[in-house]
Amino acid sequence: MEIRRDKYLDLLIHSCGNGLIKVITGMRRCGKSYLLFTLFKNYLIKQGVKDDHIIGVNLENRLNKSLREPDALLQYIDSRLSSDGQYYVMLDEVQMVSEFEDVLNSFLSISNVDVFVTGSNAKFLSKDVITEFRGRGDEIHVRPLTFREVADFRDDYSQDMIREYMLYGGLPQVVLENDVNKKVSYLEQQMEHTYLRDIKERYQVRQDSDLSELVDIMASCVGGLTNPPKIADTFKSVKHSSISVDTIRLYLEYMEDAFVLERVTRYDIKGRKYIDSPFKYYFEDLGLRNARLGFRQVEPTHMMENMLYNELRAIGMKVDVGQVFTEVKIEDGSRQRKTLEIDFVCNRGYERVYIQSAYAMETEEKRDQELASLRKLRDGFRRIVIVNGLQPTYMNEEGVYIINLMDFLRDPEKYMEERVYTPQYIYGSDKVPRYFGTSKASQSDIS
Repeated sequence: MEIRRDKYLDLLIHSCGNGLIKVITGMRRCGKSYLLFTLFKNYLIKQGVKDDHIIGVNLENRLNKSLREPDALLQYIDSRLSSDGQYYVMLDEVQMVSEFEDVLNSFLSISNVDVFVTGSNAKFLSKDVITEFRGRGDEIHVRPLTFREVADFRDDYSQDMIREYMLYGGLPQVVLENDVNKKVSYLEQQMEHTYLRDIKERYQVRQDSDLSELVDIMASCVGGLTNPPKIADTFKSVKHSSISVDTIRLYLEYMEDAFVLERVTRYDIKGRKYIDSPFKYYFEDLGLRNARLGFRQVEPTHMMENMLYNELRAIGMKVDVGQVFTEVKIEDGSRQRKTLEIDFVCNRGYERVYIQSAYAMETEEKRDQELASLRKLRDGFRRIVIVNGLQPTYMNEEGVYIINLMDFLRDPEKYMEERVYTPQYIYGSDKVPRYFGTSKASQSDIS
């Protein structure tokens, strides 16, 4: 049984013959090579493409070191080409080729060649490709496996599966491994010897300890508001180390470029403007984050928030941290301005959805806390609170959707689309939640 990546495979299939260089980006070990060299290649062969018309080169493989020279690579591929039909050129980790932009541009003039490349560095795409290709590059960004992809592969939609996913993440090799000790060892090794090593070598980082400690700090404060000055203060107070704000800013950019971290900007909803600082950072794979901390700081609230962020990004949502302001009455009778946070402001085209991540809403106080910011929004866009456990999916009397985590993870796209469903029941005047949704756990909970 193979792990399916249907979404990305469909994108590759529909991009065939569009005259652009297909650029498949994503963090190392997230499944880019498997997608291209196994799933997509098998598809082409099933469509009748001859094997000798599919030219694949794994540039990460030491055996192909000589082909990292641009002229050698061009000569090798040219020797495999002829005029008899369509050819498909697949280059894995193309950023390892010097002057790769010129190499790829050379293929654009050959009418019977379709080129697909993978890369594990954001600068490779955002700066080099866009500048050099001038609109002739087509990006497909691959992320680690979503919960649904893992659950489908395992045929296991359970609370235990959610806990395992939040703990070990979605790197394919981890999902394929059943032994817990081997999962842990793999994640620890990858973080240290693949991701951090790549950063050190690519950017010639000399202060290894500072970079390693910064990763530890970011792993500890995942989902919290921070910025380089605050992190520098942490270095001084906790690590007893001095590191410049500029160096911290640079190292954070390196980790973003390697797709280890993603930075999320705050957005003032009423003021309709972005706030430069502080930011939030999330790990693209939770397993790597947890492994970095030795699986000690595994707070479910933070892990659930990070997981939801990754799920939202996987379905193509642009995600910001929202904030609204309110006035509260304090003890002396005066009023004080207070900032309320909305975990995720999700945008895609004309669509917008506001989402709160709530691990539990067991008390009225906790419920009011999670709903406070959403109550301030009256712009007509959907408002959602995602709750773990047996909480049933329903709509309350204020028009806020309370969605069970499992319901959401089964099909996150459903809750992002405009008017895809209408609840049969809402939170009634008798304060009893009327169930609607798909969670079997929720059904049993209220029966």
